[in-house]
Amino acid sequence: MEVLEEKEEEEQREEEELKALEIGDKLQDGVILPELLPAYYLCLSASSCPGSDFDWSSIDTSQLPSSYKTNSLKEKKLLHITDHFLQQYTHLCPDRKPLFLHPVNECGVEKFVSTTVRPTLLPYTELYHWDGCARFVSDYLTMEPLKSPITPPSLLYSPTTILKYQRGNCFDFSVLLCSMLIGAGYDAYCVHGYATREICTLDETLELCPLLRKPQEVPKEEMKKSSNKYRVKPLPDLQSKFELQQEAKKKPETEAAQKKKEREEAKEVEKPKRDPLYGLRVHAWVLVLSGKREVPETFFINPFTGNSHSTMDEHFLGIESVWNHRNYWVNMQDCWNGCKDLTFDLGDAIRWEIMLSGSNKPLQLLPDAEEEKELSDMDMDDMQEKEEEDMSFNMPPSWVAPIQISPREFETRCSQGRKVILYKKAKLEKWAPYLNGNGLVKRLTIYADSDCTEVVEVREWFKNREDMLDMREVNKQTLLTTEYFSPGRLLSLKAHTYTSLEPETEHTMEFYNEARVDGLQKRVENANEMTEYFVGRDDFLHVRHMEFGKRGKKIHLAGTRSDINSQPIVQIKECFHRNLEKPADEDVAERIFLITEEMIHLTYHLKDKYITASKKDFFKAAERDRRGNEIVMTPEMCITYQAGSSEKDKKLLHLYKLLQELTEEEKQLKQQVQQSKAEVLNILKIRENEETAVKLSVSIYNTERNEKRRQQYEAMKHTMEDELPGQEEQDLDYLAPFLTQIGHREKMTKGQALRVRDDCLADFKHRLIDKANIIQARFEKAVEELQKKDQWFQENQNRLSAEEEDDFLARYSETTFHIHILALRLNREKHTAPQKYLALEEKLHKDPRLAEHLGHA
Repeated sequence: MEVLEEKEEEEQREEEELKALEIGDKLQDGVILPELLPAYYLCLSASSCPGSDFDWSSIDTSQLPSSYKTNSLKEKKLLHITDHFLQQYTHLCPDRKPLFLHPVNECGVEKFVSTTVRPTLLPYTELYHWDGCARFVSDYLTMEPLKSPITPPSLLYSPTTILKYQRGNCFDFSVLLCSMLIGAGYDAYCVHGYATREICTLDETLELCPLLRKPQEVPKEEMKKSSNKYRVKPLPDLQSKFELQQEAKKKPETEAAQKKKEREEAKEVEKPKRDPLYGLRVHAWVLVLSGKREVPETFFINPFTGNSHSTMDEHFLGIESVWNHRNYWVNMQDCWNGCKDLTFDLGDAIRWEIMLSGSNKPLQLLPDAEEEKELSDMDMDDMQEKEEEDMSFNMPPSWVAPIQISPREFETRCSQGRKVILYKKAKLEKWAPYLNGNGLVKRLTIYADSDCTEVVEVREWFKNREDMLDMREVNKQTLLTTEYFSPGRLLSLKAHTYTSLEPETEHTMEFYNEARVDGLQKRVENANEMTEYFVGRDDFLHVRHMEFGKRGKKIHLAGTRSDINSQPIVQIKECFHRNLEKPADEDVAERIFLITEEMIHLTYHLKDKYITASKKDFFKAAERDRRGNEIVMTPEMCITYQAGSSEKDKKLLHLYKLLQELTEEEKQLKQQVQQSKAEVLNILKIRENEETAVKLSVSIYNTERNEKRRQQYEAMKHTMEDELPGQEEQDLDYLAPFLTQIGHREKMTKGQALRVRDDCLADFKHRLIDKANIIQARFEKAVEELQKKDQWFQENQNRLSAEEEDDFLARYSETTFHIHILALRLNREKHTAPQKYLALEEKLHKDPRLAEHLGHA
């Protein structure tokens, strides 16, 4: 049976190879019949790809610039040179496939591929680095497969159209990414080549999610053993030789079990099926050469995923050509071993055939031995270089309109704000900010099986939450939840691990110890114990452990749940670091308060060259003095062990004072423990309320989403516009108040006309001065208020909460804007007052009631 199965498999392989050979024969004409393609690819291109239903022929091209619809004289000359180059290439390399040179754009016009690249630097910090550009392109665009997997497309749309409709094939992705990388200063090129099926079809189901990849560990260099006869001898090996022999006997069995387990795991791993089109699938990606932007090594970028790959990557099987916005190079090297043996020195005319020989050749670094010879030959070749420059043809500028991305489009990223990526036993989901009400922007679901049915762990990332929640990890098997918070949160909470928000369950809380007065770094609590870890305290305390007994009477703590019963404290244990300012036998390393047993144990740090530490055990007396309730000290109340001395600390007075101090510290510790428990309950209550009603924070400068601030700004703007000068008075007789003084006579004498004119101008002058003085007074008052607010903020900055600080900044910005408007008005009044005065004077001379006497005045 096994032999028959092997024969059947061999026959199937031979049939697939014959089909592949038949496909290769059909490729000579650049056409492939659908019946030669595998059924799974036809299904993929027909239904499974999200962009396959989009009709590119229905897009509107009427509003596109004229450069999209016609070719300039220089572009026509370039196409003529391209056809001539292609004829020579076809004649010299008849076995090579046709080059991807001048596809048709969205307007049906042939455009050379180099002119489709439009170098652009967008005004976003993230897009200044190659990984940010690659991540943006892979998230923003939706992948469309090539119509034929083994031939390049006949259409190549502009990056602006691709960005508008947010979809495209691998060539569209590569041209857009290359344009952004060149604009950011990288030496980037588009690549037309061949890749594996997983790369071409964006199949990442067999790849490990990048978020799950562990960083590579740098091996530590082993210290060379120096053969010094005066070196200190190592300690003897105290390990049992019998145990080593037993482990050596069990080692073969353990290795066999491990190999068996690995074989079983290997069977579970899904290997990619054999691809009959292996080596024939066309793909486009981006090549980034070393040198510019401090790139240390040449690498590839897969535009579909945004991931970088080494030029030795086995998924990239060959290169036909590369191009940028200045030139086009054809690969003349053999790709029998993929891209592993290729040399990416584009100035090498033997390995790379350049199309425009005189157009911006790549600069090559010369070896030291050849530099002098090259410099000596430069004078002899000057005439030839000048002739070549005269005959050279420079690449025309790009016909593509400037690439622009609005802030809203850059923030939204994915098509419709959501994207799903399937990895090996994992699913990654991405959302745009503010799309989800809980601030969720990314979620990674990890599965136990390849079919993605059994969930093991869920990781979620958040943004713009008022509770400062950054990330949440939920283990579905242990039901353990871990939350991570940004700095600035109330009580400086950094991380919280729990199974339930109820107080009876286990909780582990980490804090930003730099922001806390007590230096608390971590707190671990369950029903009966609590342990606190401290950092950077002046008293050198680093661990405090508390044990509790059964619950007693009910108490009510301010700001906590009212149904929590008090727990008696059984024991408090504190551990201290070494204080070098004290002697070791006086520096306490550990102290234990046995509250129920009324005992106190002190253990001191070890002294040099000692193997035992000094100790003191105190037993509290049951009898007390009636008057002052002071402890009556007896020798039996303290057991002392002093390492290295038997005479020190024998006096009862010293022990009595120490016991008094410890008793007082015990009372304070009880209060601190109760405060710690109240803080835990307060945090749990706050977290429960925050999860019940999630609130997202919006910057005061985000006028699109901050509706309250936007309305205030618009109202303030309208108010200021109403107060601005320049509004002409309508339907008002400016001479009426002055004509009433002479009794509204139909005819006036020259003296009366001059009097009316002088009175009107004088009144207008006083009005202008008064108006300027009012604005000046308002301006000075606003500046004084701003200075007071600034001083108040400097004095109370540390005591303000986040909400109070935001409100203050909003009011501060409003005052600043008001001062700015007043300054503009004052400046305008000073500059326009003389003009207004002259305009009124001219108007009076043209007034029909005064023109008879003032026309020639």
